[in-house]
Amino acid sequence: MNKVVISGSGLYTPPYSVSNDELVNCYNSYVDQFNQQHAAEIEAGNTLALAYSSSEFIEKASGIKSRYVMVKDGILDTNIMMPLIADRPSESLSMQAEMGIEAANQALQQANLTAEDIDLVIVACAYTQRAYPAIAIEIQQAMGTKGFAYDMLVACSSATFAIVNAVNAIRGGTANRVLVINPELTSPQINFRDRDSHFIFGDVATAVVVERAELSTSTNAFSVLSTRCVTEYSSNIRSNFGFVNRCDPENATTSDKLFHQQGRKVFKELLPMIYQHLDAQFTDEQIKPEEFKRLWLHQANINMNLFVVKKLLGDNVESTQAPIVLDEYANTASAGSVIAFHKFNQDFKTGDLGLLCSFGAGYSIGSIVLEKC
Repeated sequence: MNKVVISGSGLYTPPYSVSNDELVNCYNSYVDQFNQQHAAEIEAGNTLALAYSSSEFIEKASGIKSRYVMVKDGILDTNIMMPLIADRPSESLSMQAEMGIEAANQALQQANLTAEDIDLVIVACAYTQRAYPAIAIEIQQAMGTKGFAYDMLVACSSATFAIVNAVNAIRGGTANRVLVINPELTSPQINFRDRDSHFIFGDVATAVVVERAELSTSTNAFSVLSTRCVTEYSSNIRSNFGFVNRCDPENATTSDKLFHQQGRKVFKELLPMIYQHLDAQFTDEQIKPEEFKRLWLHQANINMNLFVVKKLLGDNVESTQAPIVLDEYANTASAGSVIAFHKFNQDFKTGDLGLLCSFGAGYSIGSIVLEKC
């Protein structure tokens, strides 16, 4: 089989940041507005009064302090509470393509490549802004890459699953160099009127170049030693948005069409799956967890990450061994682990091992063992 490396990575950070305090002030104003408008129903016991949120609650529950968004207008207006993203004509570049190209160009530069060197583009993310034509094919056309391109959705494991697809395409001989792009435009799917989830997500785009090892000229390449993916169906993290919704006008815009989850069930059910998944992979590859220089984990929740790290490495773990970026970026769906990889791999020396791992809706878990070349 062809040996495969990740030879470059890129990160595009959107222009606007929203702090916890800003979100909380808007949400609490909405709570006051709602409770006043429904005072009679609340007093009669027919409607539950909404409770305030706080920055302290958000940070304790998630570790998140702020998030980036592509469009801030509308998010902090209690009468709107969503990003006001203007529709673009079909001949214009889509927002996700725009984000993805920025990250892709960085990854290409790091890999010492140009767009013409790429023969497969995979756009992998939690949501794409349209069904077709594929965002990946739009990027292919805009950048001038060769070969073919396609979109794929695996929620928070989209990036790792796409890297596995890229590795398999190279090993199978259908591609030599692959751009994996994760344009995570999550802010339109946030329910900013939901206390339990209004703070969770942020927008971002990441990209990696995956290529045959013998073709790479990168000075910062990582060999792909092992990959493993698993899925198990669960409705505990869900979004019901889709084109079929228009066929039921009465329910087309109800809250279940936005992101929603049963957080406690997710925590209880997904964590054991992660442990079992990684234990099996490490056993098969004869790798001990303590051999890893760094864990680049999915960035969903600080408490979940700490549980995973403690399970793998014990109590006395340096923060640099499993870096956190969700305090600044929030949960960026599949891009979180790639952000951590991009920001925290420059100190690796030849032979050092790292683990790129995602987990989330589906349920889905993707893990990739990397070795510095």
